[in-house]
Amino acid sequence: MGLPDWLTPRRADARPALNLALQGGGAHGAFTWGVLDALLEADRFHLSALSGSSAGAMNAVVLAQGLLDGGPDGARAALERFWTAIGSHLPFEWLTTGQDDALAFSPAARLLMRWTQSFAPHQLNPLDRNPLRDVLAAQVDFERLRHDTGGPRLKIAATQVDSGRLTVFERHQLSLEALLASACLPTLHHTVMVDGEPYWDGGYSANPALFPLLADAGCATDTLLVLLAPRSHASTPRSAAEIRERAMDIAFQAPFLRELALLHEMQAALQPPAWWRRGLPARLARARWHLVDGQATLAALHGETRLIAHLPFLQRLRDAGRAEAQAWLASGAGRVGRGGGVTLGAVAGRHVAQPSFLE
Repeated sequence: MGLPDWLTPRRADARPALNLALQGGGAHGAFTWGVLDALLEADRFHLSALSGSSAGAMNAVVLAQGLLDGGPDGARAALERFWTAIGSHLPFEWLTTGQDDALAFSPAARLLMRWTQSFAPHQLNPLDRNPLRDVLAAQVDFERLRHDTGGPRLKIAATQVDSGRLTVFERHQLSLEALLASACLPTLHHTVMVDGEPYWDGGYSANPALFPLLADAGCATDTLLVLLAPRSHASTPRSAAEIRERAMDIAFQAPFLRELALLHEMQAALQPPAWWRRGLPARLARARWHLVDGQATLAALHGETRLIAHLPFLQRLRDAGRAEAQAWLASGAGRVGRGGGVTLGAVAGRHVAQPSFLE
């Protein structure tokens, strides 16, 4: 834990401090790769803390490793190496049909995916082969990351299987297993054990976790949300496949929407900020939020494309993320350090006139 903002010595770095909250979404996390690439290229902010679940956690840790190796340029190179390795592992050109917004699994690939609904991962993959493990082990020095104190704080979310509770792994707790736990889809991967405890994907309990950014006095006042999951849909699902896909969307979105709504109501109850408040109430009252949203790019895609880690598709998402981030840098980024760009209520699709949790 660091000192409160009002007691923290002035940093030599004059850039505004910024937290990043990175949502998970499988291969759609390549959109966030593009966002981060543009932010790092601009180098306008001191990155104070990174919170992420699943693919968001991967982006956060790889970025932190790259900063450690070579600053912003090193982080850009690290993200490119990571996503290129992920996108080159399987011959997805054999497993997909269509392109652009019509990209989808081929009939043969869909048959393979149906097997995951009938067989557990330890039956389909008894040796627990996981290419993500190999990529991370080769590219991330977890020992060095744990002991380095100069980079951004890390808040990596995972879900404890036996209780369903959120666990947030801090930088000093980080390990290969903890990071894999954050991205463990139980229908596809073996349950990940960390210190004898079973974990699944962090998206089940927080996608991403915001409260840890507020609870830690060492984090910045401003947080940029990089969101991938659609918060509204144009139609109601009718087929069995559409219903399964929407149910998964809801499962991964509901905890985040609840956290948004609760924090919005709490923040509204603390307005205007008072000079005499200290600790968490003061940090919550002052917190400012900003948004880069992948909805325009990702909402039109089939949900199954979250599992299509084909390099040309990932690069297309990267380019879309870069464009969105560059638009934000040109318009909303100037508010960082001075005012918020969005309210959590607006992001959640709610407008709370009174703090209902106090009623």
